[in-house]
Amino acid sequence: MKKIFRISMLLFAATLTMTSFTACSDDDDNNDELTANELSIQALSKQYVENVVFATYTNLANNAKTLADELVAARDNFKKGTLTDTELRKIGDTFLSTRAYWEASEAFLYGPATTFGIDPHIDTWPLDADALATGLNNASLLEKLEDEESGASDLAPTLLGFHAIEFIIFRDGNLRTVNDLKQEESDEAFTAINAHITGEQELTYAAAVANDLMQKCFQLQVAWMGDAAGKDRVEAVEEEWELETQVVDDYYGDNMLNAGKAGSSFRAWQDVLVTILNAGCSNICNEVANTKIGNAWTGEDVNYIESPYSKKSFADFYDNIMSIKNTLYGGVNLTTPNANSIMAFAEKTNAALATELKARLETALSALTTCKNGKAFVDIINGNEKPQYVQAAIDAINALDDKLQEAADWAAKVE
Repeated sequence: MKKIFRISMLLFAATLTMTSFTACSDDDDNNDELTANELSIQALSKQYVENVVFATYTNLANNAKTLADELVAARDNFKKGTLTDTELRKIGDTFLSTRAYWEASEAFLYGPATTFGIDPHIDTWPLDADALATGLNNASLLEKLEDEESGASDLAPTLLGFHAIEFIIFRDGNLRTVNDLKQEESDEAFTAINAHITGEQELTYAAAVANDLMQKCFQLQVAWMGDAAGKDRVEAVEEEWELETQVVDDYYGDNMLNAGKAGSSFRAWQDVLVTILNAGCSNICNEVANTKIGNAWTGEDVNYIESPYSKKSFADFYDNIMSIKNTLYGGVNLTTPNANSIMAFAEKTNAALATELKARLETALSALTTCKNGKAFVDIINGNEKPQYVQAAIDAINALDDKLQEAADWAAKVE
């Protein structure tokens, strides 16, 4: 399963929780006691929450809904014999865009994604193909999956989320066709038990999983944004699906932007900045280099390969590092930092750190671009190859992580 937080990150989060109600209530209605730097952190936090987190999760939720709708239609059209390859290509495009928004959110996995177990629920790998073959060979499970609204709710994380859908619509880096789906499933996990699974059954499963994915993406959006996500979306998440949305009795965006006030889990604005840099950016940086790439690269677990069916592993890793850039720059896909961004604040108060952070960020992205332009990661591992550019990417990402940890140490000392 996906490994998320290092022990130090968990201890840090626990510390924040323990201090959640120690803040002085004198700051509730004004900022008179904040220093100039704290006011800057307050402003960059608002920019980050509204223009990075909110924007990314809104795009993720909207795309996840489109994906769910398209897979339900594909299932129904396949049954009627009218499904086309054009429809499948559209589904493939929607899946990849939804996937990209998710990967570009991983610099803020702290909070609802972790608290409510959403990350492992929708992004665990590798897919348990053996269990899937057994499950789809079970008539009662297939009958349950016909209800796309709740059919997948009891499945294990290794049978849910992005990689379950990926398995159905991609193989060996290519989109499957209508003709492929008309044949019996030929994956060895299925043939080993003589499971005669059809495309109709696979699309029924994919539609149910996509609806579950959509619900979790809606939950993420509402848990951060609250009413700003829209009345219909809040009602669907909280009333129809009865999913949890509040952390410390508040939506997470409000919780973060109320730092220093009674009830917030953030004692001071410095804690917000440290959380963003450490539990957010540094955490995903470490995971990409040493778990997502490192597990298979070192031979620790050669099957631990993200997105093997679409062969988009390096695209996933690139988007993970872009989530760091978006965080630091205060917006999505900006080429220069927003005036109210972490990077702009660092440029004003610690220019040397900002310069090095920018350089290491671009080096890591460049190294991953080289990887994207080479062989697929799954083919490299299966071929027992050791191209130097993969090690160069690992080294560049680790170097970025070192600087992010330095930045978190600096943020904790800002006065």
